[in-house]
Amino acid sequence: MKKKPAPLLVYTVLRLLAFLVPLAVFWFFFPIFREYWWLAAIFAALIGMSISMLFLRTPLTDASASLHERRESRASAGQADADAEDEAVDGAPSGDDKV
Repeated sequence: MKKKPAPLLVYTVLRLLAFLVPLAVFWFFFPIFREYWWLAAIFAALIGMSISMLFLRTPLTDASASLHERRESRASAGQADADAEDEAVDGAPSGDDKV
């Protein structure tokens, strides 16, 4: 059985590629951007953001769903611990009976 990679890792790698590929294209094919590297970074960031908004909707949805499931499982485990503590406190004799 083949294991799927983590959706958050897939989305992160795709977002990095959406930034780094345009940056490399600007850097290697347009000599003016070697001098104005900050301008190449701004344009690459804008292009990467556009690419991610247009083409990376499914990986973003998968990553968000994975994070939501993880948070829900932690919250339910935390609630079970809190319920067990409440049960232990409610079942213990109180110290107010001593007079």
